[in-house]
Amino acid sequence: MATPVTTTETSRTRLWTSNFALYFVARIVSMLGDMMIPVSMSVAVLGLGYGVTGVGLALGAWMGAFALFVVFGGVFADRFHPLPQMIGADAVRCALQSALAVYLWLGHPPLWFIVLASLLGGVATAMFQPGLTSMVPQVASDPHQANGVLRVSQGLATMLGPALAGVLVASFSVGWAFAVDAATFAISGICLLLLKIPRFEVDRSESTLQNLKSGWQEFRSRSWLWAVILIWWVLGVTVWGPIHPLGAASIIGEHGKAVFGYAEAAFGAGSILGGLVAIKLRPARPLFGGGIAMFLFPLMPLGAALVPSVPLLLLLYAISGIGWAFWGVQWATTVQTQIPEDKLNRVAAYEIAGSILAVPLGQVLAGPASALFGVHQLLFVATIAGLGCAVALLATAPIRRLRRVPG
Repeated sequence: MATPVTTTETSRTRLWTSNFALYFVARIVSMLGDMMIPVSMSVAVLGLGYGVTGVGLALGAWMGAFALFVVFGGVFADRFHPLPQMIGADAVRCALQSALAVYLWLGHPPLWFIVLASLLGGVATAMFQPGLTSMVPQVASDPHQANGVLRVSQGLATMLGPALAGVLVASFSVGWAFAVDAATFAISGICLLLLKIPRFEVDRSESTLQNLKSGWQEFRSRSWLWAVILIWWVLGVTVWGPIHPLGAASIIGEHGKAVFGYAEAAFGAGSILGGLVAIKLRPARPLFGGGIAMFLFPLMPLGAALVPSVPLLLLLYAISGIGWAFWGVQWATTVQTQIPEDKLNRVAAYEIAGSILAVPLGQVLAGPASALFGVHQLLFVATIAGLGCAVALLATAPIRRLRRVPG
C-alpha cells in the first residue's frame, strides 16, 4: 500500500528543485557578501583615519549609485533576461572587492579610490537586484513559501556576514575581509550560471524611455505601493542611512570592532526567526501584519544609542531583526503577487530605488550631523522616527486594507 504524501511533503518537494537550490545558494552567499561590506568598509575607513564622514561617503556612494541605476537595471531585465545581467554583476563585484583587498594589503588606499570602488559596486548591484524579485516565481511554485525560506537565508547571511567580517578584521586584517567578500560573489555567479531557466517572450516593441514610462505608470497607479515608499523615505534618511556609520562609531567606541560585527549578526539571527514565523503565518492583510511587526525594528537604533552591556545589546538587535524580516516577507510576496509578471522587473526597480534613494542622503549627512548634535542623540532620533514610520504604515488606509492574493 502506498504511503500517503502529506501537504507539507508535497510543498517541500515542489519548492526544493535543483533550480531553487542553486538560486538559494546564490542568494545566500551574495547576501553574505553584501552584509560583509558595511562592517568591512566601516572598519577600513575608520582605521585609515577618514572618520565618520569618510564612512558616510563610502557607504553613501554605494547606495547612491545603486538607487540611481536600479531603475535601468529593471528595464534591461524586462527587455532581455535578468539572469545574464545578474551573472555579469557578480563578476564585476568580485573584481572590485578583490582590488580593494589587494590595495589594503599593499598600502594605504586614498579615500577617493574607496569611494570610486563603492560607487562602481553600487552600479553593479543595481544591475543584479531587480532580477531577484522576478526570478522567484521562475524557480518556485509557491512564492510566499519561497520568500519565507529566502528571508531565513537572508537572516543567516545578515547574521554570518557581519560576524565573519568582524572576526576577519579583528583576527587577521581588513584586506582578508574584502578577499572573502570577493569569493562570495564568485560563488553566487557560478550558481546562477548553472540555473536552467526556460526562455520567455518579452515585448521589445517599446523603447527604453517607453519602458521606463510604463513601469512608472504601473508603480504610481498603486497607492499602497507608493505610500510605503514615501514612508521608507523617512526611514531611509533617519534610520537606515545613519545606522551603520553612527552605530559603528558608537558600538566600536564602547565595546570594540568585533562586538559591532556581533551586533549586526544578532540582527541576522532575529531575521531568521522572523522569516520562520512568516513562513507559517500568512495574514489576510499582509502589509497590516507586517506594519505591526515593524514596531520591533526601532530597537536596533535604540540599542546603538544606549550601548548597554553586550548581551542586552545583542538582544535588542535580534528582536529588531524579527520585526524587519516579518515585514520583508509580507512586502516581497505582496509585490510579486500584485504586479503583472511582464512588468515586475521595472516596477520592482522603482520600488527598490524609491525604498533606498534616501539612504545615501542619510549616510552622507550622518558625519556632519553627528559633529553638530552628537552620535547618541542622532541614534535616539532614529529610534523615534522608526516608531513613527510603523505608526504611519498602520494609519495609511491603502496599506492597511490591502488583502492577500489567494493561492
